[in-house]
Amino acid sequence: MPLFSVNHLTVYRYRRPVRFGEHQLMFRPRDSYDQRLLDVSLNVDPEPQAVRWTHDVFGNCVAHVRMSEMAQELRFETSIRLDHTPQAVPDFRIDEKALLYPFRYSPDELPDLESTIRRQFDDDGGEVDKWARQFSSGSNAIETGALLMTLCYAIHEGFTYQRRSQHGTQPPLVTLRSRHGSCRDFALLMMEAVRALGFAARFVTGYIYVSSRDGKPNLGGGSTHAWCQVYLPGAGWVEFDPTNGIVGNRDLIRVAVARDPAQAVPLSGSYYGKASDDLGMTVQVNVTTERHVDA
Repeated sequence: MPLFSVNHLTVYRYRRPVRFGEHQLMFRPRDSYDQRLLDVSLNVDPEPQAVRWTHDVFGNCVAHVRMSEMAQELRFETSIRLDHTPQAVPDFRIDEKALLYPFRYSPDELPDLESTIRRQFDDDGGEVDKWARQFSSGSNAIETGALLMTLCYAIHEGFTYQRRSQHGTQPPLVTLRSRHGSCRDFALLMMEAVRALGFAARFVTGYIYVSSRDGKPNLGGGSTHAWCQVYLPGAGWVEFDPTNGIVGNRDLIRVAVARDPAQAVPLSGSYYGKASDDLGMTVQVNVTTERHVDA
């Protein structure tokens, strides 16, 4: 099992000393059977007045940081270490009733999945819907796993990755029409596409280990990364990273999940001052493997 170390540094700079409102951070990975948190630390400069932890509606860990001191620079540095069990090939042990698409979620699961099945963005002309349905047309039934993998690879191979520094996520229609976007844009497009087909999907934010494979590294490194999960009866929430064409959790470190990308912002907060005081921010993320441990 790889042992991953993640160092995440965010620096805000201002023209003059400003006062800060509360900041919220999502950086603590979700403990699970395939990733086990070993160590975590948070360093803030200037020294925070208080740090408190909560779980949000999705069970994500959120750190709430309050500062009393004014400053021209605000730094957040987080470090984590965790054991990670990669799934290089997805384990599609889907319930028999869901092996072929279309299928129905069970009455027991449906009430809890409804909010993640519901479309969240406008698609007035049905463009996202039509684009998604092309992968399931031509037959009465198609293997569920093959359908989702094909859709994931279609984004990976047919769209151009473009890192964006702007806040927020592109509407899926913009990504579909322009054929380019960031990792969070591709994740959202896949979510809305599979929702158009009746699947439950949710957004994931976290980190990706960028290693060189035949000279082609994973995209999305150097900052936080984003992908999505699709719920499959019997298999549970399965990872799909359309930016890199990854199915399963290989190289992916989950931090937070949400119905909508706006609910899983890695770091957010406010300052009191003029808009012109803001000189911007820099983000640096390094993910490394320390060693390998025999399973």
